[in-house]
Amino acid sequence: MRIVVSEFMSLDGVVQAPGGPEEDTDGGFAHGGWSHPFFDPEVVGGAFADALTKAEALLFGRRTWQTMAAAWPERAGDPFADRMNALPKYVVSRTLSDEDLTWDNTTRIPGGEAVSRIRQLREAEGGDLMVMGSPSLVRALVREGLVDELRLMIMPVLLGGGKSIFPGDGAQRTLELVSTVTSGAGVQVCTYRPVAGKEEE
Repeated sequence: MRIVVSEFMSLDGVVQAPGGPEEDTDGGFAHGGWSHPFFDPEVVGGAFADALTKAEALLFGRRTWQTMAAAWPERAGDPFADRMNALPKYVVSRTLSDEDLTWDNTTRIPGGEAVSRIRQLREAEGGDLMVMGSPSLVRALVREGLVDELRLMIMPVLLGGGKSIFPGDGAQRTLELVSTVTSGAGVQVCTYRPVAGKEEE
């Protein structure tokens, strides 16, 4: 499977809490819901829907999974929500138990086994394994070279700090820009893929 990361991102690289004020206030983050003024159904919504259409499974960190699990099941009847609910889901967590997995078709990956288990999923046959949000998990995947594609919806706003998906380990990682589309609100929807053999420590 290809691991495809899809993120709402500010111009200064922040992905924290794009959806709502209470989504993730870690570190005193006060801009929750910042993506809403820049969202349009055609370009931004279309990019997200395209990624979901090609996904054969979803992969989350604990916090993002809990946010999604609280929202999507009750939206049944909408085609987008129905697909979210029907797809196989994996959640990486050190604290959730199997009894906590209230969202249908969810499998828990213990935190200590995350890299090895996700590597196995990536090596299996199949389509895309899509990751949304989950900055801590995505940072680990980027660091381990396990991300096959980054779909970044880069919005024209500076947030001044917050969670990022990029490792701060000093390693150089070269990407290829595969496609880009600009929305009327100035959102750049950019698809990047790693350039093989171009990573330098």
